[in-house]
Amino acid sequence: MAGLLVLAAACGARAQRPDRGVRWRQILEQPEAWYGSDDAVRIADNVLVYQHPNGGWEKNVDKARVLSDEEKEHILQTRDQIETTIDNRATWTEIRFLARVHHATGLPRIVEPINRGLEYLLAAQYPNGGWPQFYPIKRGYYEHITFNDGAMIGVMNVLRDVAQGKQPYEFVDADLRARAQTAIDKGLDVILKCQVVVDGKPTVWCAQHDEVTFEPRPARAYELVSLSGMESVDIVEYLMKIDNPSPEVKQAIEGAVAWFKKAKIEGLSVHWVRDASLPEGIDRVAEPDPSAPPVWARFYEIGTNRPLFVGRDGIPREHMADIEHERRIEYVWLGEFANKLLKKEYPKWQAKWGQG
Repeated sequence: MAGLLVLAAACGARAQRPDRGVRWRQILEQPEAWYGSDDAVRIADNVLVYQHPNGGWEKNVDKARVLSDEEKEHILQTRDQIETTIDNRATWTEIRFLARVHHATGLPRIVEPINRGLEYLLAAQYPNGGWPQFYPIKRGYYEHITFNDGAMIGVMNVLRDVAQGKQPYEFVDADLRARAQTAIDKGLDVILKCQVVVDGKPTVWCAQHDEVTFEPRPARAYELVSLSGMESVDIVEYLMKIDNPSPEVKQAIEGAVAWFKKAKIEGLSVHWVRDASLPEGIDRVAEPDPSAPPVWARFYEIGTNRPLFVGRDGIPREHMADIEHERRIEYVWLGEFANKLLKKEYPKWQAKWGQG
């Protein structure tokens, strides 16, 4: 194996190709002035073309690329055949992007698609307050209440901003704001019900929970019932933004923070290396390093806090190196997920809302 790739640590991105303009995965990371640019408006028009009649969007499509007239026409003719989802940041990312473009440009043609997107999010919510991965419902693990990859929390962050009339959602009418508030109130109740309790103590969350019982549930073969060291960070960050939190919310935050402190893995460096003998010439490795910052596993066994590394065969293993190469490089197993939460965000929250 050769030297370290210049690619950040555990949750770092794959090597990028030379810059070819703004890409969809970077669409919410641009300077504010850019959202008023011609390029932003072009991409916004793409997003409108891709929008399903039900108000949602499909996932894993580069909506920032330049489309020919023929491609646009084909999308318009076939878009009602796609599956609409909140998985992989879909739908709520499109709404956030369009709202920022509208705030920067005032283009009236963007308002109705944003409102339809918000209506889609409200329609997709279960009566008990959770959100499935796909709506209309797709049978299978997709039906579960989904925290995986920030799905439900991404939706709730958008709806909270809408409910509070924050920029860039000032144009949303009072009725929709009120319904957004009701939705996040119900969503909060689900978050609290889904938090896993071990030996009488609240810990964190599974990446997906049963849509009826709220119990932890598996998803794909390598996503077992477990405690999530990654998805749970987003949930705690959402809870910490609640103004004047209830005792139940405070207890949920304190329990999760205590779990993160207990579950951290020290003395381990997670990084990319070059290896010409492997497909794509790279590998992700975890090696002893006393100077490395703490990391957390993506998944932990409930009750033991044993990190789980699982290949497509569904068998949990002790080390990331024990699973197949494709899963090592295509999925995030270890990362500095909770470092910012513990070092910066929680101390500020505790000073304001904690009980000493």
